[in-house]
Amino acid sequence: METISASVSILGRTYKLRVAKEDEAALRKAAEAIETQAKQYGNMYAYNDHQDLLAMVALTQITQLTKIQDSLRFKDTDLAQRLQSIDSVLEEILHPTR
Repeated sequence: METISASVSILGRTYKLRVAKEDEAALRKAAEAIETQAKQYGNMYAYNDHQDLLAMVALTQITQLTKIQDSLRFKDTDLAQRLQSIDSVLEEILHPTR
């Protein structure tokens, strides 16, 4: 895996990272989304410093990620149950004496 050096700026602060080359675009998109959301929170709420805004962004994003993960887990379980049911029906059709 080839890594490259990348710099992103969030709320006036530059962060230098080494990332996989194929992850650079996603990194830049993420930094832009963080910046945008932090600025929105800054316009909506009183804050002491940028750390407060970044904490609110982190809480919002991790909450959304957790909900998505829970939903995917449920869908995986539901899919497995449906496939098991289909498999049982097919077994009965293909091998009725078993």
